[in-house]
Amino acid sequence: MTGKGGGLRRTIAYGLLALPLALTPVRTRLRVPRRLLHEPVSAHGVSAVRCVFHSVLSAGVGIVAWFLIMLTALGLVRGLAYPLVAAGDYETSWGGPTLAGAWLVHAAVSLVIAPVFLGIVALLGRLQLRLTRTVLGRAGSWWVIPAAVVLTAAGTLFFAAWARQI
Repeated sequence: MTGKGGGLRRTIAYGLLALPLALTPVRTRLRVPRRLLHEPVSAHGVSAVRCVFHSVLSAGVGIVAWFLIMLTALGLVRGLAYPLVAAGDYETSWGGPTLAGAWLVHAAVSLVIAPVFLGIVALLGRLQLRLTRTVLGRAGSWWVIPAAVVLTAAGTLFFAAWARQI
């Protein structure tokens, strides 16, 4: 994901900026993609309704991105530092019944899941850029609006499921 899009790190950063940008003036929402991703977004007569609509959709996408980053950090800490966070019952643990086996499995799973979640956050950053172009610039694709709604709803359900299991 290099080239015109600004690279993977910048795209992840833009995905995480979706939430705070949802609360900023339109000029800032248009300036950040140009400076961070080198992707200009030009606005054409942005109304208050479009601004609020973009804020709601952008905040939803941003919350999902932040939740995935939180899960990535939590997974890495729990996986790599498993002996420090485990309660000591390795019989029912993944990779058990020994500490070494449980630690190995938890570390391996966290190291596999982390890049997947970072990739999803990068995709959310690209979606955020298209969302800004569509809602504020009127030059994007129509499909990003229902995609943002579906992703926000799916993220909400995922959070609810995750919160119930902890």
